[in-house]
Amino acid sequence: MALVVARDVPTSSATMAVPHGPESVSAARRRLRKDLAARQVPDVVIDDAVLILSELLSNACRHARPLEPVPASSHDGLHPGSTADATARAHAQAAWLGQGTAQADSGLVVVGWELHSDGLLTVEVTDGGGPTRPRRGSPSLTARGGRGLGIVGQLASDWGVRDAPGEVTVWAVLPVRARHARRDGVATG
Repeated sequence: MALVVARDVPTSSATMAVPHGPESVSAARRRLRKDLAARQVPDVVIDDAVLILSELLSNACRHARPLEPVPASSHDGLHPGSTADATARAHAQAAWLGQGTAQADSGLVVVGWELHSDGLLTVEVTDGGGPTRPRRGSPSLTARGGRGLGIVGQLASDWGVRDAPGEVTVWAVLPVRARHARRDGVATG
C-alpha cells in the first residue's frame, strides 16, 4: 500500500530581506505589485495584497525586533523551504546586495509571498519577535493605531502567526481566483 500526499506547488514565490525600518515598506510594496502584475493577478487582489504587506511590515518595524543574523556555518543544516532556510537565504541576499553594512546595523526583516496553483496567495513577514504576540486589536474610535490586523482580517480569507526559535512570522492568505474569493462569508464565484 502506498501513501500519496498531495502538496500544492507554488507557481510563483519571492523572498526578500529588507532593513528593519519604515523605509522598507515602500520598496517591498513596489516589488510585490510588480511581481503580481507580471503574473496577471487582478488589480483588486494586488491592491489588497499590497495593503496587507504594508500593515504586516509596518507592524514588524514598529513592534518587533529585527531578525538575528544567521551564521554562514549554520546554513548547511537547514531544511530547504523552511522559514529558517528562507531567513538564511534572505540574509545571504542582503549581504550580496551590500546591505551588510549600515543597514545590517538596524537589522533585517524577511518579506515573502507565494502564488499557489490553487488560486491562493500567501503573504508573510518574519521578524525577531516582540514583547507581545501579534493580535487583532479593539481600538477606540479616537485611538491613533491598533487597526492594522483588523484590516488584514477583513481583506484576507485567513491569517495567523507562526513561531520559530528567534523569529515570528505573521501570514495572510488572499484568494486570487473567484472561486476562492470571499468577503463577509459570502462566496463570489
